[in-house]
Amino acid sequence: MKLFLSLILLFHFSASSFGQDIVQWRGPSRDGIYNEKGLLKIWPEAGPKAELEISGFGKGYSQPVVCNSIIYITGIKQDTMDVISAYDMTGKMLWNQIYGHAWANSFPDTRCTPTIENGKIYLISGMGTVCCLNSADGKILWSQDGHTPFNGRYDRWGVSESVLLTDQAALYVCGGDETTVVAFDKITGQLLWKTKSVGGARAYVSSLLIEQNGMKIVVAETSRNLIGINALDGEILWNFDLTPFQQVKMGKGINTNTPLYHNGEIFMTNGYDQTALMLSIAADGRSLSLKWKNEVLDTHHGGVVLVDGNLYGTNWVDNSKGQWVSLDWATGKTNWTKEWYSKGSIISADGLLYCYEEKGGNVALVQPDTTDFKIISTFKFEGGEGPYWAHPSIYNGKLYLRHGNIMRSYNIKGV
Repeated sequence: MKLFLSLILLFHFSASSFGQDIVQWRGPSRDGIYNEKGLLKIWPEAGPKAELEISGFGKGYSQPVVCNSIIYITGIKQDTMDVISAYDMTGKMLWNQIYGHAWANSFPDTRCTPTIENGKIYLISGMGTVCCLNSADGKILWSQDGHTPFNGRYDRWGVSESVLLTDQAALYVCGGDETTVVAFDKITGQLLWKTKSVGGARAYVSSLLIEQNGMKIVVAETSRNLIGINALDGEILWNFDLTPFQQVKMGKGINTNTPLYHNGEIFMTNGYDQTALMLSIAADGRSLSLKWKNEVLDTHHGGVVLVDGNLYGTNWVDNSKGQWVSLDWATGKTNWTKEWYSKGSIISADGLLYCYEEKGGNVALVQPDTTDFKIISTFKFEGGEGPYWAHPSIYNGKLYLRHGNIMRSYNIKGV
């Protein structure tokens, strides 16, 4: 009998643990690292084999994600509505669902990457609708206006945020003078808590969940502040003023990249000549201190990765130009800068870097190194339209790339 009960408990624990796996923006931990092994260390001369192409899901800059062998991707249709579509591995559409109004002004193309957990999909529309869908059929389980009831404040390009989940809540940064972050019960959609306001408009950043000294902390950004929030009740633990590091008028308030967290430290970077910062969190999680600054790595919106103690990403020269850059995590020293087409997005898997430049769709497999930008293999994504702003993703040995209304998967495992 004891053995039987033990087996039941073991199964329950294992199923619960598996069910808690989250598919989300920039990988399992939102740090651009994909937990894949056995990937190709060099690509064929023409690039890895393209195995699937899908189109017609609407234009957008969001990442494709894969959960339980289903591809989910968002896009704008009818020029006004944000839509999510689900496809099987043959490219057959299983369903699609409108989930809110797209951003109504400049760059309206959909930006929100789906967050998927326990058979539910969480999304934010370009105008601030926060919702939860059934992943099996796209049925909307709940939907809330995250903007109007809280007197939220848009900045010039609207909402560009993917839902962050905690144990209980789906979070959204609304900005404004009434509150800054709101938490909806992820099962029912009811409001759980809202923070005090730190002022300023929302940024274009997807928040991060970290744990410090046993306390779960939400790291969120507005146009003016980096804030730490107790994930249980919305208490603001610390509030770091970013405005002294936004020296160029063009870049004031344009914060775009999810911060990186490692061993009690937070790295953050934003474009337009803003200063990159390394911040140390106090042991009790209730304050921040500045460790170092760097003036070189001002990433526009392509993200950064930490591999073997070094940061990799691109900087901003202007809106169409940028260099590839590496920094030492511990000291902030610039390892190198390198010209390669233009700036772009970056992820990592199996010890290598995957770089996707935004101007011409060139893709590179790169060996992380502190002395140079060591390109191993390259190819070019053909087709689609607009800038190549969608970040790559990797699932089950496949590299997923998107350009506007086209997505392809490439076999990067070779088997």
